[in-house]
Amino acid sequence: MARGLIGLTGVERTFSVDEIIVSKTDLTGRIIYANEIFQRVSGYSEAELLGAPHNIIRHPKMPRCVFKLLWDTIGSGKEIFAYVLNLARNGDEYWVFAHVTPTFDRSGRIVSYHSNRRSPRREATNKAAARYADLLAEEDRHADRKEGMAAATRILTTTLDKLGMPYDEFVFSL
Repeated sequence: MARGLIGLTGVERTFSVDEIIVSKTDLTGRIIYANEIFQRVSGYSEAELLGAPHNIIRHPKMPRCVFKLLWDTIGSGKEIFAYVLNLARNGDEYWVFAHVTPTFDRSGRIVSYHSNRRSPRREATNKAAARYADLLAEEDRHADRKEGMAAATRILTTTLDKLGMPYDEFVFSL
């Protein structure tokens, strides 16, 4: 089952290496903070972003298994780094190097999530895009979305096992 790419412009947006896209979400992934750089690059106003699900910027070329890994990792109280292709409001796309962390209250409970995204290196996004295309193809091969995500997750896990490294180390090796 192919993903619909209607509305995609094919235009890539970039942002400066000295800029950081920042957002915070609640535990369900709803945006509770979006800095001006996030607003400018995504093309959404603060009013459009606040309260919206963070996946409002999810690009259809991003494999769901990467987001599952991300949410499983931060939900367990750990940080994660990942290359992510995002979708701007008008259909443009933009790559980020994301660092996502849980935020804890004084008793150690996770109360929100915080993400800083930097401008990535082109050679790393090219490598990530190739890996993601393989994972996406596996996800799309299955009529059942959950089955497709599970199959792509197995491929990702097997790849990391063969390389002998966790996901974060893999990301930094790109």
